[in-house]
Amino acid sequence: MSASQALDIATEKNLDLVKIAPQATPPVCKIMDYGKYRFEQAKREKEARKNQHTVDVKEIKLSLNIDTHDFNTKLRNAQKFFAHGDKVKVSIRFRGREMGHAEYGYDIMQRFAEACGEVANIEKPAKLDGRQMLMFLAPKSGK
Repeated sequence: MSASQALDIATEKNLDLVKIAPQATPPVCKIMDYGKYRFEQAKREKEARKNQHTVDVKEIKLSLNIDTHDFNTKLRNAQKFFAHGDKVKVSIRFRGREMGHAEYGYDIMQRFAEACGEVANIEKPAKLDGRQMLMFLAPKSGK
């Protein structure tokens, strides 16, 4: 039918005439309540955003001379992060003469990775970068 006839029918029913495929010959149109359509589309997008989970990178800072209780506290915090589905960046900052004992830093990092072994995988192993040693852990995807 012609565009004017379709527009008359749409105004009779208090609806809108919406072009679905304007590049087609003849153009394809649909009679609908466009405001309601936009509202439902926004509602679907909002629901999809609510169900999404963004993976954050949480940081845990260790020191070269960390004691067992402090180590266990940081370990529990990391396990909470893994349970939530976040990645963890473990860092050790070397100060002063500690730079001469980087092997102790590797030992602490290895101990931390082994303690998290059942809930996390090593994404990037421990690496010395200037005065800082970094290691990235990601939660195991067994859900």
